[in-house]
Amino acid sequence: MEALLPIIIQLVTGAIGGLGVGAALKQAAMSAAVKVISGAIGGVVGGQILTNLLSDPNVASAMSGALGDGVGGLVGGGVLTAIVGAVMGAMKKSA
Repeated sequence: MEALLPIIIQLVTGAIGGLGVGAALKQAAMSAAVKVISGAIGGVVGGQILTNLLSDPNVASAMSGALGDGVGGLVGGGVLTAIVGAVMGAMKKSA
């Protein structure tokens, strides 16, 4: 269970970040499911990137554990949802 807890935290915070960015981007016609899914995927990817970037023991101690997983998930979910929203908006304009 200890190996799954960071991933669960990243999934949940990524979904929250995706919903937050999706609410801020009103012009992107995205359903709630798209926001949650892109946020969750971005949360896991962002959390893993943050974990890999913080391989320095001095920096890793400040952003380790649940806090690091939460921040990485929130930011990663928000960024990926913003990218998906921009792509979907561009596709809608060109069609």
